[in-house]
Amino acid sequence: MTLADLKSALSSISGFDKKVAYRAFPVGAAPELPFICYLDTSTDNLFADNEVYVVIYGVDVELYTQYKDQKSESLIEACLNDLGIAWQKSDEYIDDQSMYEVIYSFNIQQIYQPTTTT
Repeated sequence: MTLADLKSALSSISGFDKKVAYRAFPVGAAPELPFICYLDTSTDNLFADNEVYVVIYGVDVELYTQYKDQKSESLIEACLNDLGIAWQKSDEYIDDQSMYEVIYSFNIQQIYQPTTTT
């Protein structure tokens, strides 16, 4: 799975078409709540013969809502489950933004295919 595949899957969730962005929406262009941001936070790669063999991305999917939104959480969880992703969830209230943030953390991996330069 790639990050583009993940974005496509998240965008297909009912109510989230055009409400999914990598890391953040441009300033002044965020849609109305709820919306989703996703980002790769780190890598923990698998090596073979002194080269990267499998890239393992640490990924966060962040749901932003005005109120605790169990329906949106359930939709995201069903999407991740359908993709076969084992996830962990945490949440917090962002006082200065007056919104909730629910964070789904997990790993995705793909075989490394370096680009060739000539």
